[in-house]
Amino acid sequence: MLAMSNLPPFMAPLRFTDPASALAQVAHIYDASIGHLRQAMQRFVAGDNSLGHVRACYPLVRILTDTVSRNTGADIVRLSFGFVAGPGKFETTLTRPDLYRDYYLEQFRLLLQNHGVELEVGTSSQPIPVHFSFAENDHVEGNLSPQRRTLMRDVFDLPDLSAMDDGIANGTYQPRAGEPQPLSLFTAPRVDYSLHRLRHYTGTNPEHFQNFVLFTNYQFYVDEFIALGRAAMADPQSDYVAFVEPGNVVTRRVGLPSEADDFLGKEPPRLPQMPGYHLMRADRCGISMVNIGVGPANAKNITDHIAVLRPHAWIMLGHCAGLRNNQQLGDYVLAHGYVREDHVLDEELPLWVPIPALAEIQVALEQAVADVTQIKGAALKSIMRTGTVASTDNRNWELLPDNTPQRRFSQSRAVALDMESATIAANGFRFRVPYGTLLCVSDKPLHGEIKLPGMANHFYRERVDQHLRIGIRAVELLRARGVDQLHSRKLRSFAEVAFQ
Repeated sequence: MLAMSNLPPFMAPLRFTDPASALAQVAHIYDASIGHLRQAMQRFVAGDNSLGHVRACYPLVRILTDTVSRNTGADIVRLSFGFVAGPGKFETTLTRPDLYRDYYLEQFRLLLQNHGVELEVGTSSQPIPVHFSFAENDHVEGNLSPQRRTLMRDVFDLPDLSAMDDGIANGTYQPRAGEPQPLSLFTAPRVDYSLHRLRHYTGTNPEHFQNFVLFTNYQFYVDEFIALGRAAMADPQSDYVAFVEPGNVVTRRVGLPSEADDFLGKEPPRLPQMPGYHLMRADRCGISMVNIGVGPANAKNITDHIAVLRPHAWIMLGHCAGLRNNQQLGDYVLAHGYVREDHVLDEELPLWVPIPALAEIQVALEQAVADVTQIKGAALKSIMRTGTVASTDNRNWELLPDNTPQRRFSQSRAVALDMESATIAANGFRFRVPYGTLLCVSDKPLHGEIKLPGMANHFYRERVDQHLRIGIRAVELLRARGVDQLHSRKLRSFAEVAFQ
């Protein structure tokens, strides 16, 4: 006999023409659902066996339009998002309206302005997995015995991987007849899944992530970022308001008061797999830096999850092998193309898909190199090469027989080789997140210049600080030029979802 369902009150769809009112209803439904699950979980932990099957569902937003026409106002026509592809019914489930408040308000505003129709907000039929209802720093499940933990499957909805695939982003999702078309790249369960993964991998809460993300494959860059972050917190004139380190250890800018959750931060006994650091601004347009370590698997993993935060851009700053004889150790490589031999995205993004350079990112990175090095014009080419970067999943590619990798790299015109950049760029393309790559030559294996301890130490002292400052300067330039310039039409498909 099936257990009786234990549900919060159903909230039928209501219609809205005001983004703030629509978002308030989303929050009302979400809070009621989360409250229902948390209360039931507390009773379950206390030993209550009379709960039945506890279920609560995500809120949804829906739009119906019967025309291909839309508003062509000057302030929105230049945007590559914010509108549906044609007539029909479009919807998506939503989560964490507290975290996504500004993002949802902007998407709602654009839909209303573009189409002149009402937004419908109501309760969906997509269950919220109980794991995604726990409050920050709430670990009530840790008090359960193994037997009681097993019983959770009978009482609550657990994460369902079939509701979390990336078919929408990959362009392979096809709604069945009569089903609505998607409004967003990610469903609410997929977002929640990644938010939880981010805590695990970076050791910091999603709330701390900023809209510009720097990736690196060396701890040296993180050490410099920590020094710069702490220095910014000692400067009362800094544009940054807080610096967050793994364990959610928060340092506020001098003169600013602590906030309620700051005391919950605690330095972890060991660093997480891909530690995250956040130089925060009040407008969330600060800089997050993640040390992804070595390899394309890590690069794909972390970008799969950061993508749900819908950052304005992410940029790879790391070391590479120089493949050209005229390169020197410490030279920079600005990637304008990628050879993908990483293999981790072959199923989601076939190799025949080109990964284009994005002009806005390229211009900012080149200008940043000039600004920081104070080298201008033609002389800039003496320290920076623009060209193709190859990424491989074989760290010891030099040892393969018959020099076949070398031949391929030569045929591709590659000027540098690493293990992460193509993956980060390809996932940026896949998830419509603007991307860029600026690498620094740390060895030249084809020319007998391998990493030796003395050489490497000198190189790191000379270049890491400068390279990081170039990345930060590029972010400053992108921010100053306006983030609405970033979201390139190059990243949008024929019939794209409306949400940025």
